[in-house]
Amino acid sequence: MIDKNVVRNLVEEWLQDKEYFLVDVEISPDDRIVVEIDHADGVWIEDCVELSRYIEDRLDRDEEDYELEVGSAGLGQPFKVPQQYVNFIGKNVEVLDGDGKKVKGVLKSVDGNDFTVTVAEKVKQEGKKRPVLTDVDHTYQMDKVKYTKYLISFK
Repeated sequence: MIDKNVVRNLVEEWLQDKEYFLVDVEISPDDRIVVEIDHADGVWIEDCVELSRYIEDRLDRDEEDYELEVGSAGLGQPFKVPQQYVNFIGKNVEVLDGDGKKVKGVLKSVDGNDFTVTVAEKVKQEGKKRPVLTDVDHTYQMDKVKYTKYLISFK
């Protein structure tokens, strides 16, 4: 089986001096390698091809047969690395917290492992009969939520 760290190191070499970042490397038991990269402005297919060739040139097919797939992190997929949170500041996201509560709002900020989402909630205000829609900030820890993902809007 191909060593995941070998592939990860090859990707990191290729990423040097580029604005791309590594999202994930997965290797299945039947040596299917899936590499996900991302960029603040999106991923170009030409760069995926270049990275694929870079990896293929450095792995020996005579030693182990493998299938290689290089692509971008899917838009509707959960975030896997902190840089994805940073790239989506100001965008609508969905968070499923550790307790199973789902919230939708705008990713306001990222600070280390913490991130803040502004959610429009009905809040009871003193002197008002009915709750008023108010922006409320919720802070989460990346490693404590089940997922965070970008909400695609077709408006």
